[in-house]
Amino acid sequence: MARVHRWGPLALVGVACVLPLFGLWRAPGAPMEEGFMLAFPELVLKGFTPHEDFLHLYGPGGLWLLAGVYELFGVTIEAERAVGYLQQLGVAFGVFALLRPWGRWVAAAGGAVAGVIILAPIGLVALAWVGAVALGLWSLDATLAGRARDDPRLVGLGGLLGGLALLWRPDLVLAVGLSGVVLFLAVSPRSRRWYLGGAAIGVAPYLVLLAMAGIGTTVEGLFLDPVFELRGGRRLPLPPSWDHFDGFLQRAGLLEEPPWPIPSIASPAQLSLWLLLTVASVVVLFVTGRAVVKRGGDKRLIVLALFSAGLLPQALQRADSTHLAWVSCVPFGLLPAAIAELRRTRTTRTLALAALTPVAITLLLVPDFTWRSWADHTARGVLGREHLQGTMRSGDRVFYYGRPDAVAAVNELIPLVREVSEPGDTLFVGTGDLRKTPYSEAFLYYLLPELDPATRYIEMDPGVANAEDSGMADELRRADVVILSSIRDDWVEPNDSRDFGPDEPNEVIRTEFCLVRSFGTGLFGRGLYELYTRCEQGQ
Repeated sequence: MARVHRWGPLALVGVACVLPLFGLWRAPGAPMEEGFMLAFPELVLKGFTPHEDFLHLYGPGGLWLLAGVYELFGVTIEAERAVGYLQQLGVAFGVFALLRPWGRWVAAAGGAVAGVIILAPIGLVALAWVGAVALGLWSLDATLAGRARDDPRLVGLGGLLGGLALLWRPDLVLAVGLSGVVLFLAVSPRSRRWYLGGAAIGVAPYLVLLAMAGIGTTVEGLFLDPVFELRGGRRLPLPPSWDHFDGFLQRAGLLEEPPWPIPSIASPAQLSLWLLLTVASVVVLFVTGRAVVKRGGDKRLIVLALFSAGLLPQALQRADSTHLAWVSCVPFGLLPAAIAELRRTRTTRTLALAALTPVAITLLLVPDFTWRSWADHTARGVLGREHLQGTMRSGDRVFYYGRPDAVAAVNELIPLVREVSEPGDTLFVGTGDLRKTPYSEAFLYYLLPELDPATRYIEMDPGVANAEDSGMADELRRADVVILSSIRDDWVEPNDSRDFGPDEPNEVIRTEFCLVRSFGTGLFGRGLYELYTRCEQGQ
């Protein structure tokens, strides 16, 4: 029994995270997000600099980690997804570690719920946010352990991990800062020096980025573009609409809804309820944490509450299932600690209630984005059921895509691109109508690594790539090969992504490029993908 009590909780979290893995491993990838996490680190290996040579809205930590992994194991989707999965494990087991003082089985429930939530939204993509949250959680655990043991080295490790979290995502500064201030004041003066020293080491690599890209370019890429330029074209209404999805990609996800046996309210309503429950869980953590501090208890819970509160802006600025999952996995996972403290007595009944509360909330109130998705990936892996997808191939490189017509088109497109280009030529990938740039097929840069990007806008965002001063038209004039895709030219959201930018990039295509071939049936009379090269003189 002692062995079960020791290893059983860890095994429970592990099972929750492993069961959907086989279904997720070959699930369709997000064309832009997974595409740029495959392309950007390879560009780093080629000597390209983030922010200067390509638009990147986050810190360099995730890119540098993936670049190192690609250097060792090759630029493959398997290597990228392995890193993404390890980051998600870091979140699930980070929640487990922080909940251990309330009991290992309570910790197991919180860790399992966090794993179920974080694995569902965007698959195994190695996005920087998930890595930053994982680092932040382990930073809290190390610092709290160092405080309890009066071990400055552990406190220093906590500071280092917190600094690295900011190296992945500088916008995590609110979560790391709010919780870090309380921790800093709670540790001994000697440990404070270790904490600050560790944090300084964690963020020090930004000096390398500043030296490479320059101060102005780095500030623009890390702060001005994501905070001021991008928000108008990505923000969604608050609260989310009760009877329909506001987000374009959320609506597209309705095409393949897995079966679910438990009656529940409609998915858009669940999304609204999910946001409300996420905010409520943070409030419960904070109020309970303050009560514990007032009655002379430990500051651990208030620290967890402040970290959770610092994550909320990510959900509030765009309340779709991906951003809500990125945020809610932490407060939902940590909620058992608040339930246990509210009951005060640590009886078996209290601990069972604490453990089951977040499971019940997610299972009964917001199943479509948590357990339903988790169960679907699990069933696909266990039963061998394929997703509605196909495999795009380019030599030994593959990308999994959720539309068979797009897969067929790209598999025809890639060989022809190689016929009309030479290694070292430049490639521009854009939308069918370049006046609107809400999304991009960034994975094409990964499938055609012999061609250098002709543009900074591998990731395309509304109000950024199609801004008046973006320089995209001038970049097009220097491109050798152009691929335009109308696959998301019907993008409609209640934000500034509806606004048209200048027509000059379209004019460059009309006057300087000739259509080689169109692939598939796209929108508004265009091909799904269209291949252009420079017109020969006289054409």
